[in-house]
Amino acid sequence: MLKTLSLITIASVTCFCTLNFKSEEKTETVAIAKNAATVEENYKNYCAGCHGVKMDMFVDRKWKYGNKPEELYKSIKEGYVDDGMPAFKEAFTDKEIKDLATYMIKGIENVAKYTAEKEKPKSDIFETEKIKIKLEKVFDQVKVPWGIAFISASQFLVSDRSGELYLVEGAKNYEKIWGVPNVSNAGQGGLMDILLDPDFAKNQTIYLTYSKPHPSDSKLQTTAILKGQLKGNQLINTKDIFVAEPYSTTRHHYGSRMDFGKDGLIYFSVGERGNEKENPQSLNNALGKIHRITKDGEIPKDNPFYNQKDAQQSIYSYGHRNPQGLAFNPFTNELWSHEHGPRGGDEINIHKKGANYGWPVVSYGINYNGKIITNLTTKQGIEDPLHYWIPSIAPSGMAFVNSKIYKGWEGNLMVGSLRFQYLNRCEIKDGKVVKEELLFKNIGRVREVRMSPDGYLYMGVEGEGVYKLIPQK
Repeated sequence: MLKTLSLITIASVTCFCTLNFKSEEKTETVAIAKNAATVEENYKNYCAGCHGVKMDMFVDRKWKYGNKPEELYKSIKEGYVDDGMPAFKEAFTDKEIKDLATYMIKGIENVAKYTAEKEKPKSDIFETEKIKIKLEKVFDQVKVPWGIAFISASQFLVSDRSGELYLVEGAKNYEKIWGVPNVSNAGQGGLMDILLDPDFAKNQTIYLTYSKPHPSDSKLQTTAILKGQLKGNQLINTKDIFVAEPYSTTRHHYGSRMDFGKDGLIYFSVGERGNEKENPQSLNNALGKIHRITKDGEIPKDNPFYNQKDAQQSIYSYGHRNPQGLAFNPFTNELWSHEHGPRGGDEINIHKKGANYGWPVVSYGINYNGKIITNLTTKQGIEDPLHYWIPSIAPSGMAFVNSKIYKGWEGNLMVGSLRFQYLNRCEIKDGKVVKEELLFKNIGRVREVRMSPDGYLYMGVEGEGVYKLIPQK
């Protein structure tokens, strides 16, 4: 089952998280689910990956579709496709669905004893394999800190997915920025990434990604990029420089990470909006792609599909699901990204101009309702992932450690985990992930990770705010 607007929901719930299974063989994974003999096993194999083994994902959530047995039964059986909740009527019998509803109600009644508060770290000092780290909370006014962008070592912008933008100069010295766009604040949508113009010191220009409501149909929304100038606490001279077509009724998989290349162009991700059958492999739409445009939204003539009939000219690479991490490797100048898989198969990719990254033709994951998406994990003409996760960690945010402050972490890739609530430190050797360390376990859903101009790492955690990572002697 899905965490986005699933059986219980509020607007701030995000991220497609996945099943907690251990096998890296897809056929074995399906067999486990198919042979499940008890309601506990059915919950574990189909539901726990998104709602938590202890049902902790139900804590502090509002019921959108009701919490009575018959209402849960309907939610599980029929699903709510636009909200990201699939139908399980083909995976379970009616009796199995009724048993699941009863089991979940009882589990939710007891969930208080398993709250995240009980399991959260008791100290702000953490011993890691290489160094000791103190987490210093520097800002706590954001509920979902989606994007962070540094103006200076002591001043940064942070977006709240609810639609608010803050300029922060200290835990108690901040102000709200006015003039941000109207966002579709539902499901995974809202105000998302922030990017400063390379000439920000001169032009005060910033770029924001957001879920843009359709101007005439409130049921539709899409990913858009807004350009504006920051003047005091106001965003002025704003205009959309990119609007992904087509709009969709779904409220998930917006993508929305951005970075500037050394060529002065903006590279950014757009998710496939939950429509894997049509969008990611089709060059005639903008969904499920990495794009490249100029600062004003113009299309570079050397884009790979610029001269191809019926293709979206802004496309740089395609075949993507929902990339929520994107950054240029400062050591190689390669464009790296990571993206959410379904149940299993989150990926790290290095992008090549015009390349196909496979979704949904190839994948290490299976569908949320247990069905096989594809039997292929590799195929000629499709780029293999640099690295993949089984089970899915639900990655978000990406930063390379380009600093001598963190001894032993130099060159590492830092990735947030929404599902398992930690910061993932990936050691890179010869362009490969050779080792991983899970940092700050149970800290909360790590949404964003960034490096400041003075070489410190900052981490945005849902429900907590923004932390600075300070090495200790």
